[in-house]
Amino acid sequence: MTPNLCIKCKGKGLCGRPRCPILEKFKSIESVIPKSSGETSIFGASPPSVFVGRYNYPEVRAGPMIPPELGGDEAMLLEDPKSLLKMNIQDVISSRSQLVRANTGINVKNARSPDNQLIERSQELALSKNPVDTEAWFNKPISNKLKFDNVLTPMGPSGDLIKFDITENPKVPKKVDYLVYDEDALAKDAISELWGGNIPAEHITRLLSIGLLGQERKLVPTRWSITAVDDMVGKDLLANIRDYQQLSEVQVFSGGVFGNHFEIVLIPRMFSFELIEVWMPRTVWSGGSTWIGADHEDFGGKKKYSDLAGGYYAARLGALEYLNSIRRQATVFMVREIWPEYWAPLGVWVVREGVREAFNNEPQQFESVEQALSDISIRLKTSSSEWLPKAALLPDVRFQRTLDSFF
Repeated sequence: MTPNLCIKCKGKGLCGRPRCPILEKFKSIESVIPKSSGETSIFGASPPSVFVGRYNYPEVRAGPMIPPELGGDEAMLLEDPKSLLKMNIQDVISSRSQLVRANTGINVKNARSPDNQLIERSQELALSKNPVDTEAWFNKPISNKLKFDNVLTPMGPSGDLIKFDITENPKVPKKVDYLVYDEDALAKDAISELWGGNIPAEHITRLLSIGLLGQERKLVPTRWSITAVDDMVGKDLLANIRDYQQLSEVQVFSGGVFGNHFEIVLIPRMFSFELIEVWMPRTVWSGGSTWIGADHEDFGGKKKYSDLAGGYYAARLGALEYLNSIRRQATVFMVREIWPEYWAPLGVWVVREGVREAFNNEPQQFESVEQALSDISIRLKTSSSEWLPKAALLPDVRFQRTLDSFF
């Protein structure tokens, strides 16, 4: 979809999507923009949530995210993937748009001893596991712009913060309290220990983002910290998985969320991972044509940043979680097919949760990889002749019959 088409369309549906994302943004804003003229303060229970931008890095905008007038139970739902999965896309956008981004400018290196008390209070907020009542004041009325991204969950309008108060004591898990004040621990070790202590990924991400983990602490843009946590936790799981026995049979898992459909083939071999992404026409990013991309890693792991960006690491994490849970290793071949139902970007958490959803379903077992590929082709809407040539690992996989017979 091009900007010219949007100008011609103006919500008429010429792009073929079920709803116009631009119009949905305007609908969502109505619930968060101050009703009375000149209002410059808000009160609400932060989920808890913080946001660090990446524009003009290392001079960034950062601060808490606060939903006006929401209580603790309602606010907590805004950061809980399991709760968001129960909604449709429009409801996710409407709910998340209630989060006002309260921003202040800061250099990322000022996280350890911040001169800015607003960031210091944001760090205090990030420690909490439960919603925290907060109040914020802005230098002018809140801007009515939502934030969408291929990694971030949608967020509401923003405002320049001049004062920020936490009106109750945050409830901090002991593991979080210990590692945040351990300035000798490396960030990757702290993240590993937090994950092993059942601290949710969303909590770990905000601790890293707001500069509370590691030896040389600094603020990390939120979209970077999300991928960093997925990558570091994945590598930590992989260190264990490499020592496990190989899976004994070919298995196929299928499932997904929000129009993101996953077909996953586990092959009895040493660990390797391959993800093929198929963006069908009229999805959020593809416009009017199909786009197919692929990336992979062998037993030694990923050396460079993936061409598929954060989605690669989120998908890999879901697969590694499953292999670790069954104490087996395998080659993982995964196809993510994005359907037109996915008409607005909800963030990379959709990939992570979609893979988990697939692995929660009962697997099918096959005698050969060829049979497994034939099976997943039935459920995928894109012909295998389009995505199979992108596979780099499959030609090296040996099984009862050759892959050539599949074509």
